[in-house]
Amino acid sequence: MTAQTIPEMFLEVCSRFAGNAAKVAYASRANGSWQELTHDDLRDNVELFADGLLRYGIAPGERVGLVSENRTEWAVVDFAMTGIGIIDVPIFPTLTAHSMQYIFTNCDATAVIVSNLTQLNKILEVWDEMPTVRLIITMNEHVSNHNRIVSMRDIMERSRRECTPQERRTKYETLARRVRKDDLLTLIYTSGTTGNPKGVMLTHGNLIANITAALQIVSVTDQDTFLSYLPMSHSYERMTGIYLAYAAGSTVYIAESIELVAELMKDVRPTIMTSVPRLFERIRARVLGAVERDSKVKQSIFRWAMAVGKRWESGERGRLLSAQRAIAESFVFSKIRARTGGRLRFFVSGGAALNVDVGHFFNIIGLKIIEGYGLTESSPVIAVHRVEDIEIGTVGPPMPNVEVRIAIDGEILARGPSIMKGYWKDQAATEQSIDVEGFLHTGDIGVINERGHLVITDRKKHILVSSGGKNIAPQPIEAVILQSPLIDQLMLIGDGREYCTALIVPDIEAVKAWAKRNNIEHGTLEALVALQELHSAIEKDINRLQHDLAKYERVRRFAVIATPFTVENGMLTPTLKIKRKVVLSAYAQLIDTLY
Repeated sequence: MTAQTIPEMFLEVCSRFAGNAAKVAYASRANGSWQELTHDDLRDNVELFADGLLRYGIAPGERVGLVSENRTEWAVVDFAMTGIGIIDVPIFPTLTAHSMQYIFTNCDATAVIVSNLTQLNKILEVWDEMPTVRLIITMNEHVSNHNRIVSMRDIMERSRRECTPQERRTKYETLARRVRKDDLLTLIYTSGTTGNPKGVMLTHGNLIANITAALQIVSVTDQDTFLSYLPMSHSYERMTGIYLAYAAGSTVYIAESIELVAELMKDVRPTIMTSVPRLFERIRARVLGAVERDSKVKQSIFRWAMAVGKRWESGERGRLLSAQRAIAESFVFSKIRARTGGRLRFFVSGGAALNVDVGHFFNIIGLKIIEGYGLTESSPVIAVHRVEDIEIGTVGPPMPNVEVRIAIDGEILARGPSIMKGYWKDQAATEQSIDVEGFLHTGDIGVINERGHLVITDRKKHILVSSGGKNIAPQPIEAVILQSPLIDQLMLIGDGREYCTALIVPDIEAVKAWAKRNNIEHGTLEALVALQELHSAIEKDINRLQHDLAKYERVRRFAVIATPFTVENGMLTPTLKIKRKVVLSAYAQLIDTLY
């Protein structure tokens, strides 16, 4: 790829597939059917919307907010704005009106694009507190008679009325050529789990550097099909699901939510899929749960197949083992893979550490997961496995254009062309994050192993320090205990405490199956979760799994809660990581009873 900016990349790919009516760039579902955009459709819509924005007075260099669920229009407005030098500010649609007000005021947004009436109402609630916002644009059809609220269709129809297609094309190409690689592409605000969020300033050069490096080491082509479900407002999905896939000429099908992923995998039959570990944990748990509900004969076949797979994975070979593996492949592994559509070349995992046992499970059944690591501040990928060099328990070697160093205290430092320009209006925070040598201080703890792979041990800020002065990394411990089929979610507690405890959300389907197997009667969900027999079963699993942990790392007591941690209740980030401070605050009284 020769492009230096996102609009250059956009135009290169559009030209490559011009006139190809069979080639789909992006697709999302509306009213139960797929709405597909070819590259010609995409380019026409991008040029229409870009020209329309200019006619409504939005100028290059201004910041425009973007609040939307995943849909094809997301890509359209992104390429339109970034192509003419407008800096977009995408945020998670799950944010509250107050959070939106803070971000759009902080960045001096002049307009906000929203997906639907729900998001519009949030903006209307705080519009008076955002003095710079002079226009609101809705992706859905017109839902207001306010003269400063217009629909995306209004914007595009005005352009159709007032200029010719050739005039639009010439204007877009002219402005696109003026964009430079050091120009600001986007502001992506951190999740703000502690204090107010900070606006990460990413340039065109930052994203292009990450895309170019990724394409050098991971095979992605115009024959690939992506299934995208992670929030496009997150840097991980934006780089992979929008930009990387597009640069390679791949087709991207957009899922509305994680709940629909299992169904859509069979429909779309993707060849590549980006995800966070939570999805893989769910898939594994569902497979194991289905096995537990199967006949004793089928359970025995599955366990035999997994035992054969483990021997093969460990490097053992032989004629008998080869024959056994072929049988396991035919009767067990191929049937599990069929649930993903049967064409998957590999998954990409990021956003959090992948449980080692989950990684081995997928490897044994023949589904490759290449794990990566990065931050919004690094555009985002710092390190990633190569498909031919997957080492479970690591996140692979650094990207070709990223230098990684481990500080004396174990913190991972990164330097390269994909590192952010800094934080918007926050020079002090910028200087705290990027040192005088240009290294980004990631806040993560890790080591580089003898094969050059980066191993993440924990978040620096999530290290728990017991009252006895012991440093405890919660993620590895949580990963160990989450191997229990009865546990769906878990958060370790122990900072400033004498010993470790945990909050546990049970896997309801697995627990119901457990109760049925053991002839245990129960009424409501709350009654099921409160059963002493269930607590004893979970405790038995915990004690078995944490046997090899240091004494100070072991969970001594725990509480089982019926309500799962979700994005909607504020306990999870949009990339499904637990917001520890929020959970600690919400369950403070319950936690105190454990000590």
